[in-house]
Amino acid sequence: MSHPYAKEKADLLTRLRRIEGQVRGVQKMIEEDRYCVDLLTQLAAIKNATHKVALSILEAHTRGCVADAIHHHTSEDEKIDELMDVIRQFIK
Repeated sequence: MSHPYAKEKADLLTRLRRIEGQVRGVQKMIEEDRYCVDLLTQLAAIKNATHKVALSILEAHTRGCVADAIHHHTSEDEKIDELMDVIRQFIK
C-alpha cells in the first residue's frame, strides 16, 4: 500500500535521522552537566523539527487520503473526523 507521504519518504527519513542525532546530542549534554538554557534551546529545536515532520505528513494525508475520500464520496465524514482528531491531538 502506498501512502500519500511516499513521495517525501526520503526527506522525512533524513529529517528524522537529524532529529535522532539532536536527541543523542541532548543526552550527551545532560551527561556533561551542560547549562539548562542550552538544553532547553536544543529541546525546543527538536520539538520544532518533529512538528515540521508531523505537519508534512498531515498535509500529505489531507491532500491524499482525505481529498480522495471527498472526491469519491466514500467515508468522507469519517476521514474528516479522523483528520480533526489528529489536529486536536496536535494542538494540545
